[in-house]
Amino acid sequence: MATFQGIALLLVFILITGMMSKRIWPALLAMPVLAVMISVIAGIRPDDIFQYVIGEGSLRLAEPIIIAMFGGVLSVIMQKTGIAEGFIKKGAELSGDNPLVIALVMFMFIIMLFTTLGGLGAMIMVGSIVLPILTSVGISRLTAAVIMLMGVNIGGMFNVGNWALYMASLNLSQEEVVSFILVIFAIVFLGSLTYIVIQLYSDGFNLTAGNIIKSVGVIFILVAAIFGAVHLYGTMEISEGLDQALSITGSVIYVIFLAAMLALFLHAAYRAFRHRSKPHNPLHWTAIFTPVIPLILILYFNVNFLSAFILGIAYAYMITYKRDNISTLIKSLIEGSSVVLPAVVLMFGIGWLLVSVIGPTELPDDHLMTHYGTEIWPVRELMVPFVESIIPSTGLMYVITFVILAPLALYRGPLNVWGMGFGIASVMMAAGMPSGAILGILWSVGQLQGISDPTNLQNVWIANEMKVDVQKILYNTLPYSWIFAFLGLIAAAIMYF
Repeated sequence: MATFQGIALLLVFILITGMMSKRIWPALLAMPVLAVMISVIAGIRPDDIFQYVIGEGSLRLAEPIIIAMFGGVLSVIMQKTGIAEGFIKKGAELSGDNPLVIALVMFMFIIMLFTTLGGLGAMIMVGSIVLPILTSVGISRLTAAVIMLMGVNIGGMFNVGNWALYMASLNLSQEEVVSFILVIFAIVFLGSLTYIVIQLYSDGFNLTAGNIIKSVGVIFILVAAIFGAVHLYGTMEISEGLDQALSITGSVIYVIFLAAMLALFLHAAYRAFRHRSKPHNPLHWTAIFTPVIPLILILYFNVNFLSAFILGIAYAYMITYKRDNISTLIKSLIEGSSVVLPAVVLMFGIGWLLVSVIGPTELPDDHLMTHYGTEIWPVRELMVPFVESIIPSTGLMYVITFVILAPLALYRGPLNVWGMGFGIASVMMAAGMPSGAILGILWSVGQLQGISDPTNLQNVWIANEMKVDVQKILYNTLPYSWIFAFLGLIAAAIMYF
């Protein structure tokens, strides 16, 4: 009987994954249906399905769902108040007419914006400004499209709403998630800079070694300084036997950042008071700090994710305050929540699937033994032996296996995190694979999906806007995104095996 159930589970999993990959069935429906079907096949009682798989599963990812909604609000308010548009235009003013400098500055600004922005609306708004700037200096349409996609992909790495989803799904701490994200960021960021230089050379620009070193060097030093400061302060907090000088340096950095945050909020409050009765408030340059404020509050001051977003929304509201601006805030609250609704519905399905495979967090004493004659959740008991026999047990096989399977993240395949990725992850986690190693898989192969996948709405829109075949973007970026996945898997193997 158990063998028959195991085969049935595998067939249903393959069938629904295949239907989703072929876009016959959307993930929004496939995830919850799969959760219920595998529960039924495994013999879970109907009352347990309603109580735990559906009931507890719907709340399993409650925290990332709420965080995503407030992230959507911040994204919309930045669009409605002109902060995002002003951010890009300021970058264009600072870039001059050097194509490499313009490409790099736009790339950095896209990254910073999409640490907070999200959704196709934000993509269209930013893209309609950035893409013409890039092409106006002679950068090819294909190169401009990919610069945009790579910037959005990297910015998403620091979208703290995404962190919350992985933390809740894989039972990881913030430190564990951030530690690997910093590694994959370094890989993808350096690889993207390499792509930009190579593509501009292919576009016919005469790039001298001095120009490349100077332009890329400034960007690299800036990024290294920011993340070096984060690491230094973090090290001071979590290590015990630090050198006194290092502790003093970390304390100075902390005080500087705290003073900067207080100054920004006081400045925003002053401008709100000053423009309280005026119908117009010119966008001040300090508004450009809006997208990074939640990130700094979380990384440096350990502020709760939700509180950090609320403070970011408050800052955006005050720094752009003008008479009757309350209507803009109300509209942003409503529209911001609706923007992320597809992701929220998908997270409900992911929660159902996690509970159906791994089991509820709490059950009454002897519940499993009384009703199922076992101390292990039935789905887990059926699936774990099979999965244990196929998941890699060494770092080398881990890398080889998943670098070969990486293209399964494309076309809504089974390794796509916005498809069946978390379903696969829940099975591997139930079989005993370290959560950190699973995180490494999803983030590494996710680079193919984030940059190259022709089924992404942003890829389709950008390709249409630039009059470029979306498949051409796939062929142009796949060698890079696959290398990013390979290097990320190597890093994960070193860290978790």
